[in-house]
Amino acid sequence: MSTSHFPIAIIGAGLGGLTAARVLRVNGIESAIFDLEAAADRTQGGMLDIHENNGQKALHAAGLHDDFLKIVHEGGQAMRLLGPDGTVYVAEEDDGTGGRPEVDRGDLRNLLLNSLPDGTIHWGRKVTGARALGDGRHEVTFADGLAITTDLLIGADGAWSRIRPLVSDAKPTYTGISFVETDLFDADARHPRSAAVIGGGFFIALGDERGVLAHRESDGSLHVYTALKVDEGWLDTVDFTDHAAAKAAVLAHFEGWDEGLRGLVADAETIIPRRIHALPVGHRWDRVAGVTLLGDAAHVMSPFAGEGANLAMFDGAELALAIAAHPGDTEAALAAYEEVLFPRSEASAAESAANLDTMFGERGLEQMVAFFTSGPAAQ
Repeated sequence: MSTSHFPIAIIGAGLGGLTAARVLRVNGIESAIFDLEAAADRTQGGMLDIHENNGQKALHAAGLHDDFLKIVHEGGQAMRLLGPDGTVYVAEEDDGTGGRPEVDRGDLRNLLLNSLPDGTIHWGRKVTGARALGDGRHEVTFADGLAITTDLLIGADGAWSRIRPLVSDAKPTYTGISFVETDLFDADARHPRSAAVIGGGFFIALGDERGVLAHRESDGSLHVYTALKVDEGWLDTVDFTDHAAAKAAVLAHFEGWDEGLRGLVADAETIIPRRIHALPVGHRWDRVAGVTLLGDAAHVMSPFAGEGANLAMFDGAELALAIAAHPGDTEAALAAYEEVLFPRSEASAAESAANLDTMFGERGLEQMVAFFTSGPAAQ
């Protein structure tokens, strides 16, 4: 087995891992990233709203905020909230003054990828194991037979992290909500009814303890998440290779809903199932020498607080800044990082879990209308 040594090894080239590597580099510290994807060209679906208080702070720390502003989706902060019968309860336009600009996930990832020198990311490295070697050093083995050792191992490898077991026995569990994702391409020309229903930005329709969430993408497509409160095994009862049958199975949950809403599934050109999992709210671990986690590896939560990508980037930046602030003392850096990581992620995970219960509860529409018309978003 061929083994190489890297002082800092980051497992995972998602937004969090990339941000950590970039902020380290800005501070004169090199790192290496290892990712299971064969290359950087995997499709990155979905729009993200990048918040002033965390995601944008990370981009400032990375020296990329000005470039970020160039890829913002103009109009993307518009929001519409509808009921099952198509009634529009909330319609907010994007006047450009909000603190949560929308950006295409793929564009944001490319911004980070392009900020790192060639050779930083080692593609096609699927982790098969990780073990402590003592004195804070770790070994990571990969499916291709290669292995590395490192003085600082950073798990940025998502919900099903292979690094997490080094610090925690916790595993994500099913939240009770499953998504069925659909896309409608070239919407204004090919799907004008659906384009009009969604509007220019973010869209929610709620009722009957289920819902539809959607974005207008920067390329003119509509990306839709149909949310169902179903048993964990329900998706397995549907053949998603048969698009017509899969659409019929989903639409059976939306009998009586407005045809414009049903069309977001009925007229779609793609259909993909996705269970929503979360780690326990307040997940934390005792300090383990030479290893830590960030992003979903540390605190995967349901998407209903809109914080997942923002927290991953902020975690990455905060970890890198802690390492830079404690030269030669990795343990002090990791202790400082985790001290603020745990309460921060707990607060967001609690908010996410509460929003899930609210949105898909019996009074979900009523409560979300009240939130958007009198809550923080209306201020």
